Amino acid sequence: MANPRDPLADLRRIAFLLERAHEATYRVRAFRGAAAKLAKLPDGELEARVKAGTLRELPGVGDVTARCVAESLAGEEPVYLRRLEATAGQDLDEATAALLNALKGDCHAHSDWSDGGSPIDEMAMAAAQIGHEYLVLTDHSPRLTVARGLSAERLEEQLAVVAEINAGFEGIGMSFRILTGIEVDILADGSLDQTDELLGRLDVVVGSVHSNLKDEPDVMTRRMVTALANPHLDILGHCTGRLITGGRGTRPESRFDAEQVFRAAVEHDKAIEINSRPERLDPPKRLLRVALEAGCRFSIDTDAHAPGQLDWLSNGCSRAVACGVPADRIVNTMGGKDLVAWAASHGQ
Repeated sequence: MANPRDPLADLRRIAFLLERAHEATYRVRAFRGAAAKLAKLPDGELEARVKAGTLRELPGVGDVTARCVAESLAGEEPVYLRRLEATAGQDLDEATAALLNALKGDCHAHSDWSDGGSPIDEMAMAAAQIGHEYLVLTDHSPRLTVARGLSAERLEEQLAVVAEINAGFEGIGMSFRILTGIEVDILADGSLDQTDELLGRLDVVVGSVHSNLKDEPDVMTRRMVTALANPHLDILGHCTGRLITGGRGTRPESRFDAEQVFRAAVEHDKAIEINSRPERLDPPKRLLRVALEAGCRFSIDTDAHAPGQLDWLSNGCSRAVACGVPADRIVNTMGGKDLVAWAASHGQ
């Protein structure tokens, strides 16, 4: 077994590419689960099991994952990985590629602290590996119980964990940082679903409507305008709440006075999210153009719930380019310090 590769890194790379391609969750879990299981083996046992042909006796290790590990240890790129890499390229036009390259980070991502599938450090490392300078961690707020939203106490715990991870990055000379944040629910009266004290301590706050999406237009408009006036909110997430495809089915857009909402965003210098999830692609292009004409800032985000989904930013970039959104109106073209300073200015 001369010149072995890192089999666990290969398994995780396969999972990343499957996530990016929006493949079925069970396929992703097969590779991430196997990597997690094998990482716990004592030194030398992985190689010994491959040599003896007993790797598949371990729970969570199947024929495909075992074959990938054996190929890695033999110094070969696993066939499964090679095929994924060969079909993973993105055909981007020049303008979309340039805008994607201008983005310094992602302002909307989830971990397994709420409804994401991976630990915070795994999401952070994936973001760093694709060239981000920062990732804003935006797990859900407490009212969204279906997504295991974070209570004030759990959010306090998370802030300590993020500080520890960032200290570790600094200790090994990495400039990458996790920025603290939340995707806070915008409640029926337009208030935000977390304490003012905690919201004030976060670097970036994304606010989204997740309930009563069929409210009458005047009710939804008032709800969003009230939230945008809150000094703690920085970015209005997936503003129509629509779903256009995917396992959850489809959902129509919420109805609201877009011109009034976008005027409020401009008045308070808040950003409108261009959500890059394939099942959202929110806002629709017609509303994106309205927001642009109103003078809004934007944030192109993935709303990632898994590491591979962090590579979905091109979806939002292509929509921004199609609607003529300039890079200097997109807040995550800023470096981390400037982004945090912009968000902090809303409370002044």
